[in-house]
Amino acid sequence: MKIVITGATGFVANALVNRLIQENHEVYAIVREESNTSSISKDAKLYVDNGDSHALNNFFANVNPDGVVHLASLVLVEHTTDDIFPLINSNILFGTRLLEAASKSNTKWFINTGTFWQHYNNEDYNPVNLYAASKEAFEVMAKYYYETQGIDFVTLKLNDTFGEGDTRRKIFNLWRDLEKSGKSLGMSPGEQIIDISYIENIIDAYSQLIENMNVDNKHKYNGKSFSLNADERMSLKALSKVYEKVTNSTLDIVWGERPYRDREVMVPWDKGEVVPGWKQKIPLENAIARVINSEEEN
Repeated sequence: MKIVITGATGFVANALVNRLIQENHEVYAIVREESNTSSISKDAKLYVDNGDSHALNNFFANVNPDGVVHLASLVLVEHTTDDIFPLINSNILFGTRLLEAASKSNTKWFINTGTFWQHYNNEDYNPVNLYAASKEAFEVMAKYYYETQGIDFVTLKLNDTFGEGDTRRKIFNLWRDLEKSGKSLGMSPGEQIIDISYIENIIDAYSQLIENMNVDNKHKYNGKSFSLNADERMSLKALSKVYEKVTNSTLDIVWGERPYRDREVMVPWDKGEVVPGWKQKIPLENAIARVINSEEEN
């Protein structure tokens, strides 16, 4: 297939580009003018978007893709007044421009990426923050396109993610740094439940959803939302014990030194529908071991 991907400089989309190329798909990555594209596979074709919607339309018309996987997003736990324009531009305007271009080129399907943070307190919709609200707003915008323009649209919602090559300041990277430093780390009381997924399991879900969308001639997935839940859910404290077991280490964590954040998610959303045909292949402990081994080999 010809597949357009956004967000390819990010952790999840970068891994997806590699997988799709391995599966012999023709991948087109849309990047910004200021993006550092050195991490993107040389086998992917790049399109630099400068905000010109007519040029974007022409790009889609020339490529005539089978589908789009939209992962580009501005993620902000908290926002300031100055963040509002870039947040709306990245999470609503850019996606709407993509849908306009895709629908004009008769692109068959569009896979959007959402977040569990759209479901504070496990509700059908209650945004944890403005970022989550912007993700919900884009889904509302998308309804016009999939109801009227003949493009099938689905959303895959993610929560915490980790894996090889992840340089973000996420929990396992923080603990790895703590393990090496020998220092102490103040954290919240640690009772919040963590739902964290390994990158290979995540990419399996996207790959399966792409296959589902490509053969869905009856449009049964159109407008649906799926979630990627880890098989193992546990408190942050319990997760630290799993990490210590796998790495044969002891973390000097001062539990309760920091308060919970405003609107801390204590129990992640668990009402989402699993992608048909997907199940988690790699257990959490094995995944952590893979990441540590990969780091040590490099």
